[in-house]
Amino acid sequence: MKRLQVLSLVALSSTLLLFGCGKEKETVVEPVVEQVIDDIVEPDDVEDETEDDQAADEDVPPEEGMVRSRITNEWVDEEVNNTRPITVMIPNTKTASQYGISNADVLYECNVEGSITRLMALFQDWRDYDRIGNVRSCRDYYIYWSFEWDAFYVHFGGPFYIDDVINRPDTEDIDGLSSSNFWRADDTNNSTDNAYVDTKGLLADINKLGYDLEYREGYSDEQHYKFAPSGEPNTLEQYSDAITANKIDMSPTYPVTNCYFVYNAETGLYDRFQHLSGEADGPHIDKANGKQLAFKNILIQNTYYEVRDEKGYLAFQCHDTTRDGWFFTNGRGIHVNWEKTSDYGATRYYDDEGNEIELNTGKTMVCIVEDGDSFLVDDAKVGPTD
Repeated sequence: MKRLQVLSLVALSSTLLLFGCGKEKETVVEPVVEQVIDDIVEPDDVEDETEDDQAADEDVPPEEGMVRSRITNEWVDEEVNNTRPITVMIPNTKTASQYGISNADVLYECNVEGSITRLMALFQDWRDYDRIGNVRSCRDYYIYWSFEWDAFYVHFGGPFYIDDVINRPDTEDIDGLSSSNFWRADDTNNSTDNAYVDTKGLLADINKLGYDLEYREGYSDEQHYKFAPSGEPNTLEQYSDAITANKIDMSPTYPVTNCYFVYNAETGLYDRFQHLSGEADGPHIDKANGKQLAFKNILIQNTYYEVRDEKGYLAFQCHDTTRDGWFFTNGRGIHVNWEKTSDYGATRYYDDEGNEIELNTGKTMVCIVEDGDSFLVDDAKVGPTD
């Protein structure tokens, strides 16, 4: 509109020059220059429009048919977002051969018998994998963490302690012991950590068992994690008691895995390392693609537990209120309290003022810690109530 006004004035000036030669040119040209300057130079308006455009772009998908992921807040296809995820039990020992694990959107780690840890990887977009695993046996407490995502729980058998929950009619699991779609590879040099499955096999089992790929009624509207707007990341600077966290060392609570996370300021992610007993320290690598595991958010949950028998089988209290923990992102950390009040209810995390915390867009690591254990942040001991 402003450009049209200027052109009109210029045209009028030309007419005056043609038909009013007796007048001085200055009297005609000066208003045109003043009008152009007044109408075009508006820095405040330009700045406001740019800020509004940036805010609007945050909610505009990069491609048609994409939506914000309910699991990571990243842009994903709507079909992917509406398809139930899978959770896969994965060993974390020196004999494990982990394929596809770097693609997990959420990764759980918790102790099992013998102070070794087992991982449960949650995949949202799982429909294009030719090898996932190793797949190992179930522990019942992992099922309750899987429930809260309404995921298909993928495992390879398990001890009798799992019977009550695994046999529930609402537990939709895929068990390598009863499936013909799992296979054992001969390239792992061991007889236990060598079972795998692929997307084709999982879909065949899901169809055979009569499971529905869409979220079950009552769950589809569930908002799991609360995310900060991607254009306004949560830096934790609003918390006066936030601590600097360039290295998070979980070795004291995971004495066999000895995993730790190092903040990478260039990527804004926590890179995962571990030095399993008997093996050298190094990055935690996915054998499928050579990628190191990395996370935007790290949640640590102090959890009540019991030892079940002389073999060291454990039980963890997955449902609880006002149990404490920690949240780390962007090189800083704060103390939090968590609660999970029902099987399918999400685990919620709150700051010390009772406000639900905002995670940042990206992958999340959840470390389940035995009550009373401590870990290290930048070489300083952090306990469950510190």
